[in-house]
Amino acid sequence: MSSLASMASVSKSLIFFLLSTLSIFPTHPHPLDPLTPAEFTKVQSIVNNSYPKTNHSVAFHYVGLEEPDKTAILSWLEGSATKTLPRQAFIIARINQTTHEIIADLPGHKIVSDEVYGGYGYPVLTFEEQRAANAMPFKHTPFLESITKRGLKVEEVVCSSFAIGWYGEQRRNRRVVRVLCNYLDGSVNLYMRPIEGITVTVDLEEMKILGFVDRSTVPVPKADGTDYRESSQELPIGSLLKGISIRQSDGPSFTIDGHTISATRATQDCPENAFFMTLMLLTTMGRSVKMPNTFCIFERYAGDVMWRHTEAAIPGKVIREVRPEVTLVVRMVPTVGNYDYINDWEF
Repeated sequence: MSSLASMASVSKSLIFFLLSTLSIFPTHPHPLDPLTPAEFTKVQSIVNNSYPKTNHSVAFHYVGLEEPDKTAILSWLEGSATKTLPRQAFIIARINQTTHEIIADLPGHKIVSDEVYGGYGYPVLTFEEQRAANAMPFKHTPFLESITKRGLKVEEVVCSSFAIGWYGEQRRNRRVVRVLCNYLDGSVNLYMRPIEGITVTVDLEEMKILGFVDRSTVPVPKADGTDYRESSQELPIGSLLKGISIRQSDGPSFTIDGHTISATRATQDCPENAFFMTLMLLTTMGRSVKMPNTFCIFERYAGDVMWRHTEAAIPGKVIREVRPEVTLVVRMVPTVGNYDYINDWEF
């Protein structure tokens, strides 16, 4: 798998993960409400109690709601449900270097399903293990010697982790990443200044360097002209667009009740009329963390017309009706490596 495809896969998983864990607390519980911080804590407790840390190493890679059956949800919405719907969590965890797909019953505080994944591939990379892998080269003497040999400043070096791909091997038992490095020193556009010839391979499970290669010395591209920040560029006077803003003086046309969003018409990174939402997620060790302003919801209107009609056939009267094209937008912008994915869900 290429690094781009790998990043796209990570982004897709991240988007699903974030969508599953929005943290506006419901006033009227719904079967599809995402897990609450208290339920995240319960998930951590259930898994860790089933796999004591003294005997197992547990790392959480995904935690989200295990959705009830659709027919049960429809019965609940119609008010005809005869029993309380199950409240369960779906978990992907690495336990003793093995991938587990777990379903936990939250009210019962127990695991109801635990399947070991035996296919190809591994869970998505976590932020914690990527940060740890990126720091490994700076503790490796041969790497530091290679940086010095090139006449570069170690403090200006930035390293990133990449999936190494699959090339037909029958079985790979290690979760391994390739760490590649870039250079700052005069530009924040580090990807324009790769440090060619150096590759560090890191085992994520044991967090150790498996291999180091310094194939050849290639000059690092100059920093001149690589900085993309507007503040660092000399632009012609009058070349910048003048500011524009969108306001809704009477407030938005949508309402939010818990996790349910209703619109009265077809309807950072977000316009001034946006409503921001907070996210709760789980770290690798199972600790819940709050991330404010992760999603935004707003109504978009660009001056377009959705429907229009003029009736002039009635004597002495002209009737004109026009309806604006207003859409309800849910936006999230995850950054994965060198890519910013702007995701808009329009309704």
